[in-house]
Amino acid sequence: MRAIAVALSLLVVGCTDPLSEAEREDAVAEVEANQQPPVEQFEPEPIRYREIEKYGLFGAGCSFAPDGGGLGAVAIAMADEGYIIRDGDLLRFAADAGSRELPYLARSKYTGLEYSFILDLDEAGGEQSGMETTDYRGSLVVRDAGDRMVYEADGLVQCGA
Repeated sequence: MRAIAVALSLLVVGCTDPLSEAEREDAVAEVEANQQPPVEQFEPEPIRYREIEKYGLFGAGCSFAPDGGGLGAVAIAMADEGYIIRDGDLLRFAADAGSRELPYLARSKYTGLEYSFILDLDEAGGEQSGMETTDYRGSLVVRDAGDRMVYEADGLVQCGA
């Protein structure tokens, strides 16, 4: 919106007095500084057992599987780190110690170099699904470095050891 206002002001100014080269460069620099690239597609991939073994992703925490995506978890949240696979690469996220603690020492927010994610679940609605696992309804939201949402899904959050 700001870029449009600058462009319109340049058009109006262009009709009256020509801009000096320095003014033109300043106006172009301001327009370029206010442009944001479009939100990119972000599609997390299932974290399969072979990736769990390869990267040593064992331990207590919570995993998220989106509705309609089968049983494959696309995010794992543990006490200190969270994980998502995208384009075949494992993305690592640091747990936000100030965020809400979820069951099994997981956290609700994780921050990485280019993305962050929030895992939310309804703790009151949990149902035991195994000896050491409980299933919850929940959601996963992934944001880019500009804090723009690039992925959002509801699904199953399974927490356990």
